[in-house]
Amino acid sequence: MAVTEFDTILEQDRSNWVRLRTLVTLRWVAIVGQIGAIVVAMFIFGMQIELGLAAMTIGASVLANLFSTFLYPESRRLSEREASMMLVFDILQLGLLLYLTGGLNNPFAVLMIAPVTIAATVLPPRTTVTLGILAMMLLTLIANWHMPLRNAEGVPLELPLLFQFGFWIAMMIGVVFLAIYARQVTNEMHTMSEALIATQMALAREQKLTDLGGVVAAAAHELGTPLATIKLVASEMLGDLDGHPELEADARLIGQQAERCREILLSMGRAGKEDLHLRKAPLEAVVREAAEPHLQRGRAVHFAILPTDADDSRQPVINRSPEIIHGLRNLIQNAVDFSSTTVEIEATWTDQYITIRIEDDGPGFPPSVIGRIGDPFMRRRRIWEDRAHRPAYEGMGLGLFIAKTLLERTGAHLAFANGGAQRAAEGAATGGAIVVVDWQRRRIEAAERDDRKGLGDNIPIRA
Repeated sequence: MAVTEFDTILEQDRSNWVRLRTLVTLRWVAIVGQIGAIVVAMFIFGMQIELGLAAMTIGASVLANLFSTFLYPESRRLSEREASMMLVFDILQLGLLLYLTGGLNNPFAVLMIAPVTIAATVLPPRTTVTLGILAMMLLTLIANWHMPLRNAEGVPLELPLLFQFGFWIAMMIGVVFLAIYARQVTNEMHTMSEALIATQMALAREQKLTDLGGVVAAAAHELGTPLATIKLVASEMLGDLDGHPELEADARLIGQQAERCREILLSMGRAGKEDLHLRKAPLEAVVREAAEPHLQRGRAVHFAILPTDADDSRQPVINRSPEIIHGLRNLIQNAVDFSSTTVEIEATWTDQYITIRIEDDGPGFPPSVIGRIGDPFMRRRRIWEDRAHRPAYEGMGLGLFIAKTLLERTGAHLAFANGGAQRAAEGAATGGAIVVVDWQRRRIEAAERDDRKGLGDNIPIRA
């Protein structure tokens, strides 16, 4: 699915996320605040306010809330149009109330920003812009035309003209800035949430493949003996069927098919993971398994498995978790996709750390986004270069995000860089992406066991 189509679907879904009850509750809070402000202004500070008109304006909000509450269920999700109409009503109601109570001389004029900010979090940009323009127009009108706010002696309370102009400018900036800020933060939150869901789906898929491989491995193990027996009996029958060519051909066919069944089960069971023997494996075996799907894609993939310290030559045995395999596989896939001819995978270890370094000879990471690698749905990536390397590919960075998230769940630390400086020093062409994955050895190394004890029964695989 293309990026634009994906964004459109998310935008449409998001517009239906807000509940009627949420906006009704916010409106009740505003109504209580408006009533409280008028009561305090009139009966404590003695200000003269057109109480009848103000009461009618607040009463309109009360009626609108009662109408919404009794006509629709509380769980109703508002469409884009319905949510927009409710926020338009709130802006107009607040604008009229400010007109009756001094315009921008009323400090509560700052509340005009609230409906636009709410719109920025749940409604499409075009609707948010429309509501923002409406709010700014009303603020401009009430700054020039409004009923004066008078004190107990009947003297109008007016800010100096320069202060009014400054307040108006501040309100204009506030509407725009807070709307953009709220929009950006909300987008990042939703993007991260959607990417984490994609990560969970990828991990669940890897686990299902693991379980399926376990079923096949168990079948290959359990059926190995009867298939071998069938083949042995068929071989013995061949010696007793001399002079019976038809029966001899049938016996030979039985042996051949039994051998074929055995080979099929063994090939399918190569990825059997649920056997307790395969819950842990040497570091090299795990790295090669992660790279296996990309070894025959026209790129040379070289492995270097060696200790950093010559005194620690014993290769560590690590937990063979789906997170490690799927995360490394995504990183290797990315290296193969963008490489020119070669991908180098180096695994090293000390007594404290295990490090895997993946380097390709491609163009490397774009300098403009190298600091944001691992963020989901990066749109500033070099799409044209990506398409040249991977036709029909819309780079959103989701694969690297999934890899980074899965590996960090196992305690890994990832670093992304380009190999230009190092390659130039070696006299080679500059470029090439480098990904370094570090673990504290104790985080992924399999616990040692007493080899004299059995592993116990394999855990049944649940569907």
